[in-house]
Amino acid sequence: MGLPNFLSSDHTIVVSDIHLADAEPPHPRTPLWKEYKKPKHFIDPSFKSFLEYVRAQVSTPVELVLNGDIFDFDSVMTIPPDLPLKVSFLERLRGLNSEERKSRIKMRMILDAHPIWMSALREFILAGNKVIFVIGNHDMELHWPQVRQDLLNHLDIPESSRSSVRFCEWFYISNQDTLIEHGNQYDAYCLCSNPIHPLVRKGNKVIVRLPFGNLAGKFMVNGMGLMNPHATQSFIKSSAWEYLKFYYKYMMRTQPFLLWTWFWSAMVTLLYSVTEGFLPALRDPLTVDARIEDIAARSNAPVLVVLALKEVHVHPAIFNPLKILRELWLDRTLLLGVIVFGSFQFFSFLNVFAQVSIGWFLVPVVALLPLFVFYARNVQSEVDASQKAAYHLAPLSAQIAKVKRIVQGHTHYENHSQVDGVEVLNTGTWSPAYHDVECTQPYGRKCFAWIRPNAEGGARVAELYEWDGTKPQLIRS
Repeated sequence: MGLPNFLSSDHTIVVSDIHLADAEPPHPRTPLWKEYKKPKHFIDPSFKSFLEYVRAQVSTPVELVLNGDIFDFDSVMTIPPDLPLKVSFLERLRGLNSEERKSRIKMRMILDAHPIWMSALREFILAGNKVIFVIGNHDMELHWPQVRQDLLNHLDIPESSRSSVRFCEWFYISNQDTLIEHGNQYDAYCLCSNPIHPLVRKGNKVIVRLPFGNLAGKFMVNGMGLMNPHATQSFIKSSAWEYLKFYYKYMMRTQPFLLWTWFWSAMVTLLYSVTEGFLPALRDPLTVDARIEDIAARSNAPVLVVLALKEVHVHPAIFNPLKILRELWLDRTLLLGVIVFGSFQFFSFLNVFAQVSIGWFLVPVVALLPLFVFYARNVQSEVDASQKAAYHLAPLSAQIAKVKRIVQGHTHYENHSQVDGVEVLNTGTWSPAYHDVECTQPYGRKCFAWIRPNAEGGARVAELYEWDGTKPQLIRS
C-alpha cells in the first residue's frame, strides 16, 4: 500500500464541534447535574451510522476532515485515583491543567468513554479513507505530540495505516479548492494566540496556553453543573424574571450559593487569563523554519500562505483586560461594590458629627442606583460579534489561500452562503446541546459539509446536510 495522497481528493466530508468528553458519573442527590454529559446523550451511535453510510455511498477513498473541537479537554473532570502526579486543589475542583502529562490523562479519559466512536473511526480508516484533525480551541491540547500519539495508539491501527491520519494546527487546504479551518482564530476570545508556537512556560511547567473562552468554561461552567456550555440559551435568559424562575426551579435545591461560585470562579478566570495570556511563546530559534515548513506541508499550503493566514487572525481579547472584566460581569460587580463602599463611607462620615439613622446609608445608594442600572443595561457582550468576524474575513482568507470556498465550525450555527463571491459553509455542531436542564429539547442540527465531483464536470461542488441518524437531509442555502 502506497502513501495516501492528501493533495487530491474527489470526496471531502467536514464535521466539526462534536465535543467528546468524559462521562459524568451518577449524582443521586443532584440527578440533573451535568445531565448533558451522561452516556445516554452521546452521539457515538449516530456518528457510527454516519460513517457507515458514507462508506456505502462512496467506493473511492474519502477525505474526512474533523474540523476542530472534536475533543473537549476543558470539560474533562475525571481524575484517576492512582494518578502519580501532583494535583492541585483547584485542579480537583475544575479539571487538570494543560501540561503534557495531564493532557494525556484527559485524552485517555475521553477515549475510554467513547469506544463506539473510536471503533467507527478505526473501521473508516482501515477501509482506506483519510482523516484530518484540524485543531480547534477546545482540543488545543492536541498540540502535544504525545497526545496525538496516544490517540493513534488508541485507534489500534497498524503502522501502515497511520499515515492516513494527519493533524493540522489551524487550517487545511483540500484539493486546492477549499480552505477548511475551525474559525476560532477570528474570535478574539477563543483564538490560540500563537498557533505556530502554542506553548508557554509557567513557573517550572510548560503548558498549552488556553484562551480566555476556554478558561471561562473550565473554571466557571465546570462548576455550574446545571448550565450546558454547548447551548448559551441554557444559561442566558431573556429577563430577570426568567433567571428567578430558573433559580427557584433548579438552583435553589442544587446550588443555592451560585453567586459565590460565579464570583470566585470569575476571579480565577481573570487571574489565569492575564497571567498566562501575557507570557511569551516558547520558540526555538534553531527550529522555527522547520516548524513552519512542517505546518505548511501538513496543511497543503506554501510557507508564505501559512504566514499570511496567521496575519489575518484577530487580536486576542486578553490584551484588553476591560473586555474580560465586562464579559465576566466583574465590572458591574466592582462598580456596585464601589457604590456600597462609598455609601458606607458617607454614612460613617455623618456619624462623626451626629448620630444618624441607617437610612442615610441608603441615600447615596438610591441616588446612584439609576446610574448603575443605566451602565449595566448598556454593556453588551461582544462574544457573538467576535465570532461573526470569521464570516466577514472569509474573502480575505480565501484570497490568500487561492480558493473560492471556506468551511468553518466554532460558532455552532450551521450556514451555507456567499460572501463577496466566496462560498462559505459552517457545519454547526454535533455536541450534546440542549435548551433545558433535563436534556429533552435538543439544540441545533448534526450537520456536515460534503464536497464532491460535479456531475456536469468542472470544479467540485459543496453541499450542507443534516444527519438525522439514518440518512442525510440537504439544507438549502
